[in-house]
Amino acid sequence: MSHHHETPRESLTATVITVSDRTAAGERSDGSGPIAVAALTAAGWTCAAATVVPDGADSVEAAVREALAEGARLVVTTGGTGVSPRDQTPEGTRGVIDREVPGIAEELRRADAAVKLTGMLARGLVGVVDPTHDRPGALIVNLPGSPNAVETGMPIILSVAAHIVAQLAGSDH
Repeated sequence: MSHHHETPRESLTATVITVSDRTAAGERSDGSGPIAVAALTAAGWTCAAATVVPDGADSVEAAVREALAEGARLVVTTGGTGVSPRDQTPEGTRGVIDREVPGIAEELRRADAAVKLTGMLARGLVGVVDPTHDRPGALIVNLPGSPNAVETGMPIILSVAAHIVAQLAGSDH
């Protein structure tokens, strides 16, 4: 029997948001969102197919807020973390999170940069949204849009996500 409390499985609900102008316009298929969804599902999270939104801080913020309103305890975005002018996923995320968790973001960058040095260019944020009277707390993670970055990042996220969600719900650590 485990000595620490895990979050009940029914509350492990995740949402994946793919952020891409080209995918949103139907010009390119979503190569990274389905990888994140598959990893979450395999780890026991309830997760629908990825939502696709165009680049930009406003569309990201709106999509993350909608996911939270629908009860997501973990929101993973893919794309929009680079340095081009349309890459505004971190800015949209910053408008939603209450507190950053920089160690996870640093580890995601380190792991991706170990595969390819351009991983250093990712500006993704990781943070938590505190619980309120009308919704539980949640973990928000920005991943780069490359399938390789998602493959590398998902095990890192999954190693801590359930623990963070349990802590946000008031569980002891």
